[in-house]
Amino acid sequence: MYPFTAPGIMVRQPFGEFVIVSLPAHVLLDAAYSDRLTAVAKPDGSYELTGSQRDLAKPRLKEIGLFIDKGSASFPNTIILAANYRAEDGLVEDTDTLRWTFSSTESGVGELTIPTPTKLAAIIDGQHRLFGFNFISSMSRLDMPLVCAVFFDLPKPYQARLFATINANQRPVSKSQTYELFGYNVEEEEPKKWTPEKLAVFLARKLNAEEDSPFHGHIVVPAENDFSTSLAEARRAGDWAVSMATVVEGNVRLISSNPKTDAYEMAGELRYEGHSRSVLKPARDPSKTPLRELFRECNDEVIHTSIKNYFTAVEHTLWHGASPAGYIRKTVGIQALFDISRPLLHDAVQQRDLRVASFEKRLSAASGIDFSDPLFEASGTGRTHIRKTLEFALQIDGPETLSDDPKIAEYRRLLR
Repeated sequence: MYPFTAPGIMVRQPFGEFVIVSLPAHVLLDAAYSDRLTAVAKPDGSYELTGSQRDLAKPRLKEIGLFIDKGSASFPNTIILAANYRAEDGLVEDTDTLRWTFSSTESGVGELTIPTPTKLAAIIDGQHRLFGFNFISSMSRLDMPLVCAVFFDLPKPYQARLFATINANQRPVSKSQTYELFGYNVEEEEPKKWTPEKLAVFLARKLNAEEDSPFHGHIVVPAENDFSTSLAEARRAGDWAVSMATVVEGNVRLISSNPKTDAYEMAGELRYEGHSRSVLKPARDPSKTPLRELFRECNDEVIHTSIKNYFTAVEHTLWHGASPAGYIRKTVGIQALFDISRPLLHDAVQQRDLRVASFEKRLSAASGIDFSDPLFEASGTGRTHIRKTLEFALQIDGPETLSDDPKIAEYRRLLR
């Protein structure tokens, strides 16, 4: 097993030289460690920082472990290592029989040697990807090769600088754009193999495109296009708009309490040959994911009709005539409407009555609420207040469940 050798190639960039090499996960778990950012107290009362990495997030590691177990597992981006630094004291290892080495020709092609499993490689970037392998159930995945960029004897300040530069320069992709990218190829797959998020993207697109949909033209499409308005443009024109992410996330919650787990369960041994939805488990609490059984049965048209009819009723009872300054057609309002759609859709599915008129009858008790009232605001608290006001008006779970709420007097005032 050791010494372990692997072919690699030397890359020379302005920051320094490093070796690109493919190493099995089990070798990295043996020899690499997370150099966590730590404050160490000094005798004079001050402190110094050591390491560069953030603390490990265990829930994230479990999610990655679940992903690794599936047939769609792929990590094409590199794990960045600083070789020849001891884990126990952070100093350079100068014992020749322990040090990682790389021998190469003038072309840069050569061989990396790891003499022993001693932990001598500090992880600069990629710790969650690697330590996710501690949460796998299929031990054969430990042989999975991972692409690595190995720096040799890179001083600690440079390790921290490299980590900070990598993470500071990464522009987070908006959720809306992520959902669009995630669902871009729905037309190329059988609907029965769509994951909850892919169906949610499809439904959001359809609601935005249909002329008789209450969302028609109001969902902002993040990809470059010449047909969708932006949130800012809509507000300047006195109209309303909502992000793709808001609608997709609302749709997802109606069919899945954990869409990532569902996606992993549906993943097949080949990336584009996943399982159908029937492999998924029924809802533990149907009142929280009221359309899940329809999803498992591939009744997408009924799901679409349910959501469309519900929001058509919302348009007739709550949106029509609403003040432009009100929050019921802004992001927090749409989120709150999706929140209360779950118990209402649960009842509708149980009664087999998804008609617009039935939803209108249920929502009519909230039709007089002024959503431009100072109680409401564009924040998580504002969303909660809108949801609770609607629950109180519609007697969802009975108004007695809100009796201890400090805002109960405000909810009553709004209804009066």
